[in-house]
Amino acid sequence: MIDAKDILDLIITRQSDRKYEDKPVDNEKLERIVNAGRMAPSACNAQPWKFIVVTDRELILSVAEAASAKLLGMNSFVSQAKIIIVIVREKPNMSSKVGATIKNKDYSLIDIGIATENICLQAKAEGIGSCIIGWFDEKQLRKLLAIPKSKRVELLVTLGYSLSEQREKRRKAAGETVSYNKY
Repeated sequence: MIDAKDILDLIITRQSDRKYEDKPVDNEKLERIVNAGRMAPSACNAQPWKFIVVTDRELILSVAEAASAKLLGMNSFVSQAKIIIVIVREKPNMSSKVGATIKNKDYSLIDIGIATENICLQAKAEGIGSCIIGWFDEKQLRKLLAIPKSKRVELLVTLGYSLSEQREKRRKAAGETVSYNKY
């Protein structure tokens, strides 16, 4: 059995890494990372995602360009990634869609968030750094990766052996974000 404290330590030490070594990621590690995303729970088991695993160096540079916001100085590190996982939202199954309509809640976005964090936590467990990217030129990514116009690119996850220093997590005090039995 996995020690519960080890899991919490993994969660606490997982961070957004924005500096990577020039070293390839082992294929076995990559398969486990992708599988962690595939195995994520989803509303009504809809699995409303497709993971495009970008490993080709030239394509990584093109995806990095689509994620770059030079004027804002954002995401310039993406080109250092050894792998980029592009997360595309797929249509949910009928029961998830019905539930989403009745409850006025898009469960597919929640599901994608869970799958994405599974990917990042497995990467951390494998000794691989990651960063979730939400800022990118979706139209450019669709063209680069032959993604149909009917699909949404929701997130990118960069992967590589981290050169980032471990940072202390700064979070609001528990009393500000946690309550028991009432708001």
